[in-house]
Amino acid sequence: MSIKQNLQNIKSTLPNSVTLVAVSKTKPVSDLMEAYHAGQRVFGENKIQEMAEKHEQMPKDIIWHMIGHVQRNKVKYMAEFVSLIHGVDNTKLLKEINKQALKHNRIIDCLLQIKIAEEDSKFGMSAEEASALLQSEEFSELKNVNVVGLMGMATFTDNMEQIENEFKYLNSFFNKLKAQNSKLKTLSMGMSGDYKLAIECGSNMIRVGSSIFGARNYL
Repeated sequence: MSIKQNLQNIKSTLPNSVTLVAVSKTKPVSDLMEAYHAGQRVFGENKIQEMAEKHEQMPKDIIWHMIGHVQRNKVKYMAEFVSLIHGVDNTKLLKEINKQALKHNRIIDCLLQIKIAEEDSKFGMSAEEASALLQSEEFSELKNVNVVGLMGMATFTDNMEQIENEFKYLNSFFNKLKAQNSKLKTLSMGMSGDYKLAIECGSNMIRVGSSIFGARNYL
């Protein structure tokens, strides 16, 4: 099926409350433009420089999400245009985003990445660390970042019961934090293989790549 058909099929099953992030990492601009012409406006990349290059070439009404692990020294390359940074997993990174956002007179929305998976290769802070961060004086002084929710990546496994437990844990923590902080509105969890389960478990933002664009090109 075409990218347009894939998008239509996915969107036809999504509740109105769920935002679809088209994960376009490694894909050529021509593929992204096919999705754009099919009505998609939110795109997710995992390499800052690749995202910056695509931002230069593509229409300016696109909403760019940084979904990968963020190196602090590269924040400056996206601070001018990025809409949402999914993978904020430490205070130093949040401070750097704040610093670079200030240079562009912007407030950048961020999600705190919570480690819910078993793999050591997955990044993220613990629920306790996230909770302490949001209540810290240090955080209250950061005026150019806006933490709007949480993000998590489930363990890479065929055990759907385990994935469901991880999603439910993150949703429970999200609801607990939301009761204390009305700014928290976004729960980003779920990808091509598990987004339907993620939505059932409370996700309102999904990151879908291969189900839209086909298998990923590894660079």
